[in-house]
Amino acid sequence: MKVLIAGGGTGGHVIPGLAIARELRDTAGAEVRFVGTARGLETKLVPEAGFSLELIHVGQLKGVSLATRLRTLGDLPLGIAKCVAMLREFKPDVVVGVGGYASGPAMMAALLLRVPTVAYEPNAVPGLTNKLVGKFVSAAAVSYAQTTKYFRNATVTGVPVRATIFDVAPLTEAQTPRLLITAGSQGAKIFNDTMPLILSRLLEAVPGLTILHQAGARHIEATTAAFAASGADPSRWEVRAFIDDMPHQYAACTLVLARSGSTVAELAASGRPSLLVPFPQAADDHQRKNAEVLVQAGAATMMIQAGLTPEGLLEELTRMLNDAPGLVEMGANARTLAHPGALERIAGMALRVSRKTPN
Repeated sequence: MKVLIAGGGTGGHVIPGLAIARELRDTAGAEVRFVGTARGLETKLVPEAGFSLELIHVGQLKGVSLATRLRTLGDLPLGIAKCVAMLREFKPDVVVGVGGYASGPAMMAALLLRVPTVAYEPNAVPGLTNKLVGKFVSAAAVSYAQTTKYFRNATVTGVPVRATIFDVAPLTEAQTPRLLITAGSQGAKIFNDTMPLILSRLLEAVPGLTILHQAGARHIEATTAAFAASGADPSRWEVRAFIDDMPHQYAACTLVLARSGSTVAELAASGRPSLLVPFPQAADDHQRKNAEVLVQAGAATMMIQAGLTPEGLLEELTRMLNDAPGLVEMGANARTLAHPGALERIAGMALRVSRKTPN
């Protein structure tokens, strides 16, 4: 079996793509290649994982200037042509689109050549590429029931999440209060700027509270300095550039302050309550729509960034962290949204549409 996985850019696209690639390689003996762009995380993560990566040149269409959109539209036919040549040379049995810049040209090329396709969509509302190709793909793997309407042959599979995160024990009222602040590999400026302003008062308001704050590699020095300048007890807080032991940190925390991209799947899998602040520039406002799913399930609360103030954030964090029974209930609600076995279901979908069976 041969599989082409198309897309990338952010970890939310690349990491699920790698998980799908490993599953198909290990269970079906598949030969897997990736197609991406030079500007995304795939240039680092895909070769490190031992997979071949082809690069095409394509940019953004949404949330950019008119000049950038015109350049992208000019590059698009060349990107599709390169993907057509790539498909004719590699002859994949299925193309799996995971979103991101390269996904569009590769999926369009696959549709032109009648190569079976699977679209993977982790968000409540699809991005531009999946909206364009959704009604033409062979099948689609989505995370929310309301997303199925955008696709042909869609199945609610959930997001591939590490098995060790599903193994996190349920939250209990006896756990010592601990706040985990995370916003993907880049961190979030709103968290980096606001938390030092309220740190001392939050630690005073919540007895025994400790905090782990992920700032992003570019902001680690400035954020650490701001935390230190707050005068808060340094034994009760820690700032890291990146958190690579997430299962352990989910197990230790009683509340997560986060954005609401791909993180929401891990919040559900670990059964952890959250205060979500959607990234306002996310395409189609999909992070807000992701957060609303958790809020409606009683698994999270949400604050909109435009109205977020230090005082408002302090008040909400204090209220939530001091309500241990409420946090336990929210954590249990979060777990009802989890999808164990998502990876196996997505890989099985790719096998079915390709008409291949495992070795």
